[in-house]
Amino acid sequence: MLRLERRARRIEPGGERNQMSDNRYVRTEVTGAVARVTIDRQAKLNALNPEVIAEIDAAFAGLEGEPEVRAVILTGAGDKAFVAGADIGVLAGMGTLTGTEVSRAGQEVLRRIERFGKPVIAAVGGYALGGGCELALACHLRIASERARFGLPEVGLGIIPGYGGTVRLARLVGLGRAAELILTGDMIDGTRAAEIGLANAVVPHGELMDRAEKVAARIAGNAPVAVRMALASLYGSSESSMDRALDFEATLFGLLASTGDMKEGMAAFLEKRKPVFRGV
Repeated sequence: MLRLERRARRIEPGGERNQMSDNRYVRTEVTGAVARVTIDRQAKLNALNPEVIAEIDAAFAGLEGEPEVRAVILTGAGDKAFVAGADIGVLAGMGTLTGTEVSRAGQEVLRRIERFGKPVIAAVGGYALGGGCELALACHLRIASERARFGLPEVGLGIIPGYGGTVRLARLVGLGRAAELILTGDMIDGTRAAEIGLANAVVPHGELMDRAEKVAARIAGNAPVAVRMALASLYGSSESSMDRALDFEATLFGLLASTGDMKEGMAAFLEKRKPVFRGV
């Protein structure tokens, strides 16, 4: 049975850039208000196995409790892959029960990322296939380099995407395009991904992290409570009726009217100065 074991993390003091360690394959660095989570299993093109999935889960669990972090960049180490997929050696040994457990365990972690109250930006600089593509889909934004390759090739292995790919891809790019990608198993490059809405932007490979950091910093400069509630409304609306979604949006709008950040944002606008948001 696949079990996720979360370990407590602590931020090590070390100047402007702090490192959150204790992981074998996943490292987390925090600079100012932006955290970078890097999957580093380069010998296997950063492929997902139970340990990597558990470490991703632990990294995001740790960042939830860090109020100074207002945006997260998720990426893969090296120039070849974001995450090239799930570890086929692990998947090959599945039976009916263990297959369901593997799928549920992966879904749980990706759902944590999707529901994370701080924006998560996938910086995709290489292969994002299978579980790696599904991991990128669970992030709120995706920035691809010209070397990026996205795909869900599971049908060629006798399975289907099991970490939410059939659901999220259809919601993001439409049922017809999702069906084409999933049923053929074909890969697409970053340019095509941007054309169909799978990627928010495609940039030269050497500019990938710079673009991701600029987007993260831009978001981190906004009111953090408003950003959190905007995410809640965006993703909540995709899972409910129009009337319920509008009611939820109005409720969140009203709650924000009572925050110090709202008062600061409005005052800064009227006084023609830059706001200083405190997340309250």
